[in-house]
Amino acid sequence: MKTLLITGGAGFIGSHVVRLFVNKYPGYRVVNLDKLTYAGNLANLKDVENLPHYSFVRGDIVDGDFVQKLFEEHRFEGVIHLAAESHVDRSISNPTEFVFTNVIGTVNLLNAARHIWKEHPEGKLFYHVSTDEVYGSLGEEGFFTEETRYDPHSPYSASKASSDHFVRAYHDTFGLPVVLSNCSNNYGAYQFPEKLLPLFIHNIRNNKPLPVYGKGENIRDWLWVEDHARAIDVIFHRGTPGETYNIGGHNEWKNIDLIRLMCRIMDRKLGRGEGTSEKLITYVKDRAGHDLRYAIDSSKLQRELGWTPSLQFEEGLEKTIDWYLNNEEWLAHVTSGDYLKYYEEQYVKR
Repeated sequence: MKTLLITGGAGFIGSHVVRLFVNKYPGYRVVNLDKLTYAGNLANLKDVENLPHYSFVRGDIVDGDFVQKLFEEHRFEGVIHLAAESHVDRSISNPTEFVFTNVIGTVNLLNAARHIWKEHPEGKLFYHVSTDEVYGSLGEEGFFTEETRYDPHSPYSASKASSDHFVRAYHDTFGLPVVLSNCSNNYGAYQFPEKLLPLFIHNIRNNKPLPVYGKGENIRDWLWVEDHARAIDVIFHRGTPGETYNIGGHNEWKNIDLIRLMCRIMDRKLGRGEGTSEKLITYVKDRAGHDLRYAIDSSKLQRELGWTPSLQFEEGLEKTIDWYLNNEEWLAHVTSGDYLKYYEEQYVKR
């Protein structure tokens, strides 16, 4: 049986990837490594936690000795690295934490893989999952491609850009078999409610303010998380070592337009009068270094590996809203006192 390590597998994207691989590949031993920070939640994987070819290990990738011992114990033949601090606002509050997890943690994994695979690299693969934010900001036209120059503007995107460079350096210097992907904004079930969609679904339902940065004119490309997991599957199994693949949803939305659409859908689903939820919109001071627009050109992935997104955003948004409305217990569990304290610090009206 092939033994596969998935880091950050209790998080939002990671849990969808773990579920896909565990269900689709019963011939793999899947080891899920997660630190279980505020955004990691084993409840995300209750449906697969008792399967014999799946196991969970709690640990911190910043601990190099621990990572090395884990690799020596399991002799992983593949790594899908998703573990990362990912919230831009938190990176502005505490940049150092992002350097440790996203940079040092990634290098620890690379060192362990290099050590274990140095005699027999054939059939091995280190897959590093990254973000479109490393490319910086776009104007009103154009798209990020795999050749776009890196231009990170936040501590989060700078830390991810650094980790991307280390992954490529280990390929070029040591011959480590790697692939990378850079994705646009993900949405769907099990996302921690500091991110826009679950936060606003929760707030609309509870008649709380909807904090919108600036004028809400920033534009994002939205990717259904299950489509992202499918893309990771395709790239892991068919991607060319040393290559990078961009993954986008082809769904660009201005933040304020997206929020108003959410309000209309929520009003309908909650039986409220049209326009009720829009009154909750509250404009707050813009985020420092806030990129105007992200948009991904994923034609390379479509052309070379045959992946395409399965959902348009309106359909995916309906599914996402339904999931959160039907899983109040999950949402209540993760919205702890610590989260609420952070929320108040970040989104007080200015």
